[in-house]
Amino acid sequence: MKQLEPLTPPLRAALFDRAPMFANLTPEERHPLAEMCLERRFDAGETLFQEGQPCDGMHIIAQGRVKLVKVSPSGREITLAVDGPPSSIAEVPLFDGGPYPATAVALSPCTVLLLRTADFTRFCMEHPAVPLKILALAGRRLRHLVALVEAVTFGSVRQRLARHLMQTSLEMRSDRFTLKLTHEELAFQLGTVREVVSRNLSRFQNEGILRTERSLIEILDPKALEAEAGSEF
Repeated sequence: MKQLEPLTPPLRAALFDRAPMFANLTPEERHPLAEMCLERRFDAGETLFQEGQPCDGMHIIAQGRVKLVKVSPSGREITLAVDGPPSSIAEVPLFDGGPYPATAVALSPCTVLLLRTADFTRFCMEHPAVPLKILALAGRRLRHLVALVEAVTFGSVRQRLARHLMQTSLEMRSDRFTLKLTHEELAFQLGTVREVVSRNLSRFQNEGILRTERSLIEILDPKALEAEAGSEF
């Protein structure tokens, strides 16, 4: 396994300071949570947890990249998200006690901090404002997943791809950005195959809507892309 940087207490604190899920917490609330986490390491291709397994806690990615996937009974896989530091995954089961709703797989050698459910519950009993602060941010992840379901369910692949690019542009606050996903990962997320994603990106480029250079995207005609998306942003 690739050697990864040890997570010293200062590195843990810095990770939690940057993690979106803990943005509403004070340093006095974040740092004790960071210290009580278990450090886990995974090689590329290893599974962090499987859909349906009992949830043992929230995972905060410290190093590497992780994908969340749903697999149908027929074996079709849809990528829900690809995350890296300082993202967190499996937040909802931490609160409702349910099993993991998806499977997490390491895309590269990675280190995660596991905030165990029992430790988190005990901390929340001592700091009752913490769960409300975290739930407000967990709601944003839920909205993202609802939008993903809508994107995969409705419209053509061309429309879904345009929506994804528009949304990414809004999140990055720029018409020029780097795709976080490979074409294959993006295809999984949009419910299609890599060749179709690549072909539609080429068509957008040939039509003067955008320019692509490897993973770099530059939207040249935002109005045209918005029209392709068929939605208001």
